Amino acid sequence: MTTVVPAPGGGAPSPSASPAGRRVKSTAGRRRKLSFDYVSFMLVFLGLPLAIFLVFVIWPFLQAGFYSLTDWSGFTAEFNIVGLDNFVWLMNDPRWINAVGNSVTIALVVPTVTIVIALIFASLITVGGSQRGQVRGLAGSSFYRVVSFFPYVIPAIAVAIMWRLIFDPSGGLVNGMLTGLGLEQFRAFAWLGNVGTAMPVTMFVIIWGMVGFYMLLFIAAIKGVPGEIYEAARIDGASRFRIAWSITIPLIRDNVQTAWIYLGIMALDAFVFVQALNPQGGPDNSTLVMAQQLFRTAFIDGQFGRSSAMGVAMAVVTLVFAALVFTVNRLTGGRDERGRA
Repeated sequence: MTTVVPAPGGGAPSPSASPAGRRVKSTAGRRRKLSFDYVSFMLVFLGLPLAIFLVFVIWPFLQAGFYSLTDWSGFTAEFNIVGLDNFVWLMNDPRWINAVGNSVTIALVVPTVTIVIALIFASLITVGGSQRGQVRGLAGSSFYRVVSFFPYVIPAIAVAIMWRLIFDPSGGLVNGMLTGLGLEQFRAFAWLGNVGTAMPVTMFVIIWGMVGFYMLLFIAAIKGVPGEIYEAARIDGASRFRIAWSITIPLIRDNVQTAWIYLGIMALDAFVFVQALNPQGGPDNSTLVMAQQLFRTAFIDGQFGRSSAMGVAMAVVTLVFAALVFTVNRLTGGRDERGRA
């Protein structure tokens, strides 16, 4: 209960004269003391990471933006400002437009297929076991988890070279197995040298290398879902597919969104896989991607100004992709970073 002290002279009581009012006023006017612990904490955990981010991320990007407005060759100190000529050239270059189309195709297909396969494996390993008793995964799920994750621990360049040898037209394992089954049309068949199969094979290799990691990501997310929810769904007679669609996916939506963004960014680059599988961009440039064309323009053609413009364009495409993922997530019932629908 607040005690109101009458004002001097018998006037109206003054709220500020109360002890509580004096305490609030004195507390509000008190300044935070800049102790050594506070200052050192802010410098180490805020100032240092911010400085590293500015130096190694923001500053190179600003430099790339500047050089995209020049005709710099990359090997001399002289260059001329050409304005937006490099971007106009990109919009009219059929090779670059083809590379953008290939990158967008990979960015649409690879994340979708990878996430679907990873969700299926994660559901089987965590809640895909017997419908009786405690909720559990398939028998031997620990073994499946290790085997599925194994491709991810192999460097991407090694994965690409391995599959390039497997799909080799003369002595590759795939053609050897198919011809062994009597399919003679696959004898000396060039999987990476055919326009119709080069891109599907490339996407298959990327998906094979990525599924294991995102499977573990989804396993960790599903483990965080209370088991009582799955038990209640089983009691109500829900099938495994219904449980996965109506319970698992909605409850790990944020993890799926994060995986989609990471996979999309990786797919829009995909330089390591594509360069190792088809260094020249594949037959009729059917597997040429933006990063590969950027590398060729900079280090083979010696046109760093144009390649910088390609880098800026890649950054814009990546940001647009991330924005689309967030927008789709919100429109389909997701939540924003503050937890609001």
